[in-house]
Amino acid sequence: MRAPIGFRISNRRKSLKISQAALARLVGISPSYLNLIENNKRDVGGALLQRVAHHLQIAIDDLTGQAEQKLMHELEEAYADPMVESLPFQPDERRQLVAQYPASATAMARLHRAYSDARDNADAYADRLRSDPLLSQLLHQILSGITAVRSSAEILEDVADLDEDERQKFLVAIGREARILGDVARSLIGQFEVTSQAARTVSTRREIDDLIIERQNYFPQLEAVAAQLRARIEAQHGHFGLAALVEMLERQFGVVTRIGGRPGPADFPGQYRYEPERGVMWFQGTTTLATRQFQLARLLGELVAADVLRDILDGAMLTNETSRRLAARALGSYLAGAIVFPYSRFLAEAEASAYDADYLRETFGGSFEQVAHRLVSLRRPGEEGIPFGFLRSDPAGRLTKHFPLPGLLLPNSGHACPLWAIYGAFRQPGAILRQVVRFSDGSRYLFIARTLQHRAGSFRDQPISISVMLACDVLHADRTVYAAGLDLNDQSADVPVGPSCRLCPRRECSARQEEMLSPGGPRSVTRLPLIPSEFGLGEHN
Repeated sequence: MRAPIGFRISNRRKSLKISQAALARLVGISPSYLNLIENNKRDVGGALLQRVAHHLQIAIDDLTGQAEQKLMHELEEAYADPMVESLPFQPDERRQLVAQYPASATAMARLHRAYSDARDNADAYADRLRSDPLLSQLLHQILSGITAVRSSAEILEDVADLDEDERQKFLVAIGREARILGDVARSLIGQFEVTSQAARTVSTRREIDDLIIERQNYFPQLEAVAAQLRARIEAQHGHFGLAALVEMLERQFGVVTRIGGRPGPADFPGQYRYEPERGVMWFQGTTTLATRQFQLARLLGELVAADVLRDILDGAMLTNETSRRLAARALGSYLAGAIVFPYSRFLAEAEASAYDADYLRETFGGSFEQVAHRLVSLRRPGEEGIPFGFLRSDPAGRLTKHFPLPGLLLPNSGHACPLWAIYGAFRQPGAILRQVVRFSDGSRYLFIARTLQHRAGSFRDQPISISVMLACDVLHADRTVYAAGLDLNDQSADVPVGPSCRLCPRRECSARQEEMLSPGGPRSVTRLPLIPSEFGLGEHN
């Protein structure tokens, strides 16, 4: 659901008392074309949108209405809920609600989010009770224990001629069963706590999304720390790189870097591990230089800027420790990216290379995924790059990481639309897959995806594949190398997609994996596998 950019341009122009002809002349287009833009009959983006925003003295985000787009998408999800979907909503009701009563729209979105979280909690408990054999066994043990206690108590109460030895035996039996009941009850409560923690995952991701969108995925405090740290490293060592990071960590914090062998006393899966109690940063021998450099930069940044990171977390709306821990991890990755890819230099190289991720990877010694992360964070006011969204998927199609792009509805969890390039990339390992997609509301995006494979640490380990995807509004596509050879004005070549099957109104789509939400229908249906896999995934950077 695209925000009315043209109307915002018109209103801003009129408030500055600039004529249509004068603005058209300033931005280098005809007055008639500007008139079409202001009436939302022509798209505007890329360099033209930047010129319009500059001459109107307004931020691009204020023109594009990114916050309103996010709110409209949240309402779209709320209105698609089976509880309310059958109501006779007007076609443009959501847009009008956001435009005229934004506080009410926000309240409705928050209530739906709270309702969804509560419903997911209830479903999680019900599913565990129905299908978890451990819970069934625990409940059976509790019922058996209660029966045994009740039986012994009734004997003590009803049989008056019991001698003292027999009475003591029954009392001991009651005590023993009571202790067993206590242990079983604690195990049962523990199982429900695990379920509750899992059910909070979606809410946690939304809180982190809110933090990222609120800051537009740009954290000036971390950029400042990164610039100072990078300058210090280069001043002391003459260059930035793996050896400089290893030396600074050992000299300043006593952290020793070890590569290969076992990580330490504990058997720990994964490519790397930091053990603060031993002062050791361990890497698997097969990890790439890019991974080692990034993770050492993360550790150094987190140790140097601990107070700055704490201040950002304290100022964020994070309601539980899981949210805080994951947000701290995301901020640590942001800081590492800012150290490895200095903002101004990286942006200049990105613009000069038309956002060629492979060129940037080679230039800065990073990985494709690390470059993609950094491209998402180029949002410095007055020095912005193309606004990108980011997704990562495992081979089974499950989304394992994402950075939202306001205006583009990225699923918080589960699976996205099976037609998205992030899944098609698995069929072309290592190759860049580009795709222009069109959603049912007419919005169009350029998707860029490729697969990455992380090396196995031993014969018994399986090589792990992932797919990562960058997404940008098609209005910015002509600024990227990935638009070369594409006719962006020819919408007949667009791939019709949705955000996910449950939220997609394209009822006749042959790629549908789940039924669309409908009144009175089942809330959960069996999913057909997208790309079967037996691999589990950890974190990849």
